[in-house]
Amino acid sequence: MNKRTLKRQLNLAQVVMLGTAGAIGAQLFVLTGYGAAMSGPAFVLAIILGGLLSYSIALNYGELATMFPETGGAMTYVREAWGRNLLSYLVGSLDCLSSTFFAALSAVGFAYSLQIFFPALPIVPTAIGIILFFIVLNLLGVGNIGNLQVVLGGILLFLLLAYIVLGSSLPGGFRWETFLPNGKFFIHNNNWENFYTLLSTVALAYVAYIGFEVLADDAEEIKNPDRALPLGILISLTVLIVLYPLIVLVTLGTIPWTELAGSQTAMTDAAEQFLPGWGPIALGVGGIIATLTSLNTALLSATREAFTLSRDGMWPRILSRMGRFRTPYVSVLVIGAIVMAVAAIGLVDFLSYISSSGYLFVLFWSNLALIRLRKRYPNLRRPFKVPFFPLTAYLAVASCFLIISFTEWRALVFGAGLLLTLTIIYYVAPFARRVYLTNLQPLKNMKDRILVPVANPRSGTQMVNMAAILAQASEGTSVCVFRVIAQTGVQKIAPHLPGETLREASQRNVPLYAKNQVADTIAAGILEEIETHPNIKFVMMGWPGPIHPETNSPNPVKTLLEKAPTNIAVLLSRNIGKIRSILVPIGGGLHSRLALRTAYEIADQESAKITVLHIYSGSAEPVDVDDKMAFLREVVTDELGGIPARLHLHVAQAERVTEGVLQEARQNSYDLLVMGASEEYGSKTRLFGSVDDWVIEHIEHCSVLLVRQHEAAPIRWLRRNISQEEK
Repeated sequence: MNKRTLKRQLNLAQVVMLGTAGAIGAQLFVLTGYGAAMSGPAFVLAIILGGLLSYSIALNYGELATMFPETGGAMTYVREAWGRNLLSYLVGSLDCLSSTFFAALSAVGFAYSLQIFFPALPIVPTAIGIILFFIVLNLLGVGNIGNLQVVLGGILLFLLLAYIVLGSSLPGGFRWETFLPNGKFFIHNNNWENFYTLLSTVALAYVAYIGFEVLADDAEEIKNPDRALPLGILISLTVLIVLYPLIVLVTLGTIPWTELAGSQTAMTDAAEQFLPGWGPIALGVGGIIATLTSLNTALLSATREAFTLSRDGMWPRILSRMGRFRTPYVSVLVIGAIVMAVAAIGLVDFLSYISSSGYLFVLFWSNLALIRLRKRYPNLRRPFKVPFFPLTAYLAVASCFLIISFTEWRALVFGAGLLLTLTIIYYVAPFARRVYLTNLQPLKNMKDRILVPVANPRSGTQMVNMAAILAQASEGTSVCVFRVIAQTGVQKIAPHLPGETLREASQRNVPLYAKNQVADTIAAGILEEIETHPNIKFVMMGWPGPIHPETNSPNPVKTLLEKAPTNIAVLLSRNIGKIRSILVPIGGGLHSRLALRTAYEIADQESAKITVLHIYSGSAEPVDVDDKMAFLREVVTDELGGIPARLHLHVAQAERVTEGVLQEARQNSYDLLVMGASEEYGSKTRLFGSVDDWVIEHIEHCSVLLVRQHEAAPIRWLRRNISQEEK
């Protein structure tokens, strides 16, 4: 299985709260005033009709999500119905961007809501701060998101139920005379005008029911999706259909609609009537929580859509990379950064239009996908089947078309503009990539060099051979045998290599040449060469021998590990000949990923087999081995684009990582061990880190290649500190 998969962690309660509380955004607290201005008391009927129309769409989503219980939602259904093409790209991209913009709107809404209690609070920093909080929560696992949603959603539902119960029973609350002034339910005298206004209000109210869509987007992280998905979708929608009309009824029955028309504080004004003092405060808290639940679900939906688009090759591949918690951390960081940028810009009205029109476009095509999938795959497994098909499907499509027809025109215009922009990107991006690969990439590759400083002819032969293998894997890469000469003229590095070494390298069709450099020290000469010609992709050096604190400081390898702005490789050769099998221990870090890529390049040239090993330490708590294997699979897929036929994945338990690696190397005959540095590389007592240094000094009958990925100093500092905190 080469496909990246997320970890199923969400239970039914979390699913229901994601669908319910995620839909109850801050718009609910202003929706009543706008709806009253359009339809008066008939707004109750409009919001009921909006919910009933949503049922047909929700039923379709129940079937679609259980047919394809994976992340992506509407994009997945459209892709399966019509293929991976422009339409699926537009649906997925618009779904992702709509959720991204809605997350930004929710963050800004949170800042404004909080300002009611803290007037001096700045809007933009507050919005960015809460976005950062949810970014961290997303990085740590979807289970944390679900747990927080249960807590926040429970408080929100309690406050809204209290509003309904107290508003219906306390003096100063709901009265039929107030709800129906002059006994009129419809506010216009003309029936057609009343009908048109009702449908326009349905279009306004419909947006408040789209919480179930996020459940489809995150189907891949839901436990027992066959049961939890349809139940979660239908339960959450049912709760909303009961809750919304009662809230509107209490509000318009407490204060006449003529006084509330257009008000953005309709519910707060009503709460002041039947519960003075405490009522508005409770509603203010409810508004703050509603923005948080909306932000939580919208960010979750946007990051999973970006993950799916990347996994399907429609967005940059790096967005589908996952971390140790089986979350798409690159998507979370990138989408989170966009959400913060959008919140900082503050184009609230503009983004609300795009968000609204985007969701309508997505829902329309996902419902059409169900009709096509029934015809295209009649025998496909369907744990949940839509009742009364195809009537339900056609009703859902008609509902979407109706809502689109009565949607605010600016939302449609902005949505059309975004669709046009995405279409242009879809067709231009492949052309730009071809131009880059044809014209620019070969020029870049021709500049690549592998620098091989040679200490003695015997080890130098092995180093040059290894460098030639790596150069052969990258077209246009040359090997430079590097010599440092002291200012006094005494050579610091032996200049001569056996003739067969040069002949073997030339047989690989690899450009190979020698170069001299005058410098005070070996390290200084190499660093000067890198600084003068920054086209070196690797420096290949020999292992300097046992590590001792008192002799480690002047070691040129240590100096290069600390200062060289390029990748470093150190080879301990034990008469390595033909490479038939390679062992690559993986921890998931930056340097182990370089080790994996390097090992694969060697194996590809030598037709060797690779064993990718992940060691987990013994623990009193039960360990999910399948989860460890899935993590290992994700790392390999991220770096290599799949699981090659010659590559074998292996997960093992050991008291210490060093023992696990050594045991695997002893039990099986490997020609080469490739390891990445740990975060403690270049310390006072270590070269590549405690694990690497220990393994290379204790392993027998196997050559070892240690690699260090170059990273900027600030990133290296951050990575080291995070690693220490996790320990």
